[in-house]
Amino acid sequence: MASAGSSKWLAFGGAILIAAIAADSLVPVAWQVRSGLHWLTEHFLAYLAATSIFCLALHRPIIVVGVAMALAALMEGLQGLTADRIPDLLTALSGVAGALAGGLLATLLTKLLERRKAPLRWVETNRN
Repeated sequence: MASAGSSKWLAFGGAILIAAIAADSLVPVAWQVRSGLHWLTEHFLAYLAATSIFCLALHRPIIVVGVAMALAALMEGLQGLTADRIPDLLTALSGVAGALAGGLLATLLTKLLERRKAPLRWVETNRN
């Protein structure tokens, strides 16, 4: 588990990522920062990173994943309000899949770290 200080830094880093996702979703196309990957891959990786960081910081993966999935759909829907963007269902689903994968990854990492710190209880209790 992360300490209180590192959890705050993780949450701050996740907030920066979410702000970057929101800004990049709503700025004009000419101002967009592109990585060279396909936009579906970019959405997946952005939401995977932000969700996994928030899950590690807040220790509430179900809530974090639900909020991130709603945010992915909302950000894609808000693009319909901009002059030069069109919302895309497949892109929203890519962000939702990234949020789900980020939650699963963070949960797996947390369980592995907890298991590594805990003694081998099964071996100790089954020795005769």
